[in-house]
Amino acid sequence: MNETQFDPKMLEALVCPMTQATLTYDAEKQELVSKNAQLAFPIRNGIPVMLVDEARKLD
Repeated sequence: MNETQFDPKMLEALVCPMTQATLTYDAEKQELVSKNAQLAFPIRNGIPVMLVDEARKLD
């Protein structure tokens, strides 16, 4: 497993940059998911990338 892992406690401080809604953590895909915005924000080297341009659209 990657030595730099995402700390789920960070979820308490992070919100979706588009909707300001809470996020869920997808450990398998290493993403933070905004169901309201239908976006998944990547986590790279343990750091969430909260840029809409970097987010993946959910199906």
